[in-house]
Amino acid sequence: MTAVREHFGSRLGFILAAAGSAVGIGNLVAFPVAATKSGGGAFLLIYALFVFLICLPVMMAELALGRRSDKDPVGAYRELSNRSHLWRIPGWLALATPFMIAVFYLVVTVWVLGYLIETVTGNLDKLATPDFFIQFINTPQIFIYLVALMLVINAILAMGVKDGIERAAKTLMPMLFVMLLGLVIFVLSLENASLGLKYYLVPDFSKVDGNVISKAMAQAFFSLSLGMGIMITYGSYMKRQDSIPGSSRAVAITDTLVAFTAGLLILPSIFHFNPQIDPSELSESSAGMIFQFLPKIFLALQDGIGYVGASAVAATFFFLVLVAAITSLVSIIEVPIATLRDERRMERKKAIYLIAGVQFVLAIACAVSFGMVNWTTDFVQLAGTNKSFFDLVEIIFYDTILPLNGLLVCLFVIYKWKKANFDKELQEGDENFAGSFSQKYVNFSLGTFIPLILLLIFINTVALKFFGHSFI
Repeated sequence: MTAVREHFGSRLGFILAAAGSAVGIGNLVAFPVAATKSGGGAFLLIYALFVFLICLPVMMAELALGRRSDKDPVGAYRELSNRSHLWRIPGWLALATPFMIAVFYLVVTVWVLGYLIETVTGNLDKLATPDFFIQFINTPQIFIYLVALMLVINAILAMGVKDGIERAAKTLMPMLFVMLLGLVIFVLSLENASLGLKYYLVPDFSKVDGNVISKAMAQAFFSLSLGMGIMITYGSYMKRQDSIPGSSRAVAITDTLVAFTAGLLILPSIFHFNPQIDPSELSESSAGMIFQFLPKIFLALQDGIGYVGASAVAATFFFLVLVAAITSLVSIIEVPIATLRDERRMERKKAIYLIAGVQFVLAIACAVSFGMVNWTTDFVQLAGTNKSFFDLVEIIFYDTILPLNGLLVCLFVIYKWKKANFDKELQEGDENFAGSFSQKYVNFSLGTFIPLILLLIFINTVALKFFGHSFI
């Protein structure tokens, strides 16, 4: 007997939950640095165009697939393709992708949790030392933090869509917004903060090239949780009277505003710490910025607000990042849970236990890939460079598969499911969408240039990550 499908209790609940999945560690750190190094305001403009002209139609497509089928990604492709064996492949890819992304994302989030605990216990000065990060990620403490983190995340998931995911989003997302704004207001009052704003906001189109455009597109696509099966799954939890186009726009705007606001925090902080810094020296790696660079900045604040004050600011930041990571992980892990419930008729708690058990083992393999275990540290060689198990999981399932999944969504919706069915689903809950410019644009873009762009990104990523060559 099929269980009654769970649904979000309100449109706001869906928007906050979907935004929570989109707002992650990359939004808060990697995005601002990438913008600063790639033309500032010019990059922001290109990013915004990609979000609303390319990523938004893909999000609508994923949500429509989920709501029409009322199923997980595997079930959605199976049912809407009339049980085509060929089109089951994208469904399984959309399942494997979030499952494995959660594995390495859990490890990074464990590091954030550990840094938060170290800061709260008065060890900010230790965090700012050059060798602390490498020492920390190779200590047995991380396994304790991993267990604690998974208990929190799976407790939220165990309460279901409405009482767990939606309630957590309604609590954590407003908390994230308030903390972010509070930190921004504080940082903008610091000396030399305006220098950071200049590099972040003033357009420098001389730095815009093919690589910057590709970077902006990839950042926008990844930022909105596209290609992970999340929006298909969340679409299946939407009520039929809710507007898919309107909800998609709300999620995109929320995600973009958080990413933009994070830049008002990160860049002024950096230039307060070192007004002479060359932005090209900054690492675009979220891990490098969070765990090795930013602790030095927070410690430097003690000259003005004392050690306790600097620790409080640092703790607020790490808690902010932790909240963003948890909301993303809840969404990511819900995808394989939904698949087990739909495809194997498994109870939610049993599905959670199974997924958590497998991910825990794989997360440990990732966690020991930084020198703790030799064979996972030098796991494979790609493009002439040794890669760890952690690196391999990230390269395959985050860098490479996401644009491929997005490409397959576009092709499926327009050419297999057909435009007429897609249009009908988008119009349900939004009658004004019929015949609008948005409708015409979404259909045209999904059937023409968006798949071509995603194909180019996929091919270039494979060439770069696996063979060391780039076409852009």
